[in-house]
Amino acid sequence: MKVGVLALQGDVPEHLAALGAIVRGDDAIAVRTPAELAQVGALFMPGGESTTIARLLVQAGLWNPLGERIKGGLPVLATCAGLILLARELVPGLAGLDPPTYGLLDVQVRRNDYGSQAESFEAPIHVQGLEGGPFPGVFIRSPRIHSVGPEATAFAWRGGEVVGVRAGAIWGLAFHPELSGDTRLHRMFLEAAHSAKATPIAKTTRPRARRR
Repeated sequence: MKVGVLALQGDVPEHLAALGAIVRGDDAIAVRTPAELAQVGALFMPGGESTTIARLLVQAGLWNPLGERIKGGLPVLATCAGLILLARELVPGLAGLDPPTYGLLDVQVRRNDYGSQAESFEAPIHVQGLEGGPFPGVFIRSPRIHSVGPEATAFAWRGGEVVGVRAGAIWGLAFHPELSGDTRLHRMFLEAAHSAKATPIAKTTRPRARRR
């Protein structure tokens, strides 16, 4: 199975490096076009700048194809900016207009809610089903998960706070596993992706209106 990393902006090299330790080199590809998206059986949506990634998805002709693939059951692990773009709803941020979202993951999140770049930190994360002890969570201008709806399930926590959710083949993380030097979450996701059956999601993929 080919594995893709959405490669429009953000932590693309870091995700590809993590995958390089897990899969054969030619089985991990950067995804920048609809044709490249069509080749992959699982996708990582990296941390970065969510408004920029949303704009580039539209410019690259990827917004609708990506939404349709995810609706069709494509396994996706979305970190930080990726989580924002998949969220059902965004709590309005203080820095201006928020990006449109796909609305495919039943969570409410707020951008940059852990603080600025200077307030970045690391913290141990408990991940349900992950062997080897706590995961080293890296938080850099990360979104905070404010609520989890009935169509999603929490599976990762920082203390008592939810920092990871999933709904079927969609996984969303508020932190950056690609920056941790620990590939256990990448491996865990790919193992689940290999065994997953495509389950369509009955949701719209048109950009959702920004909340003001």
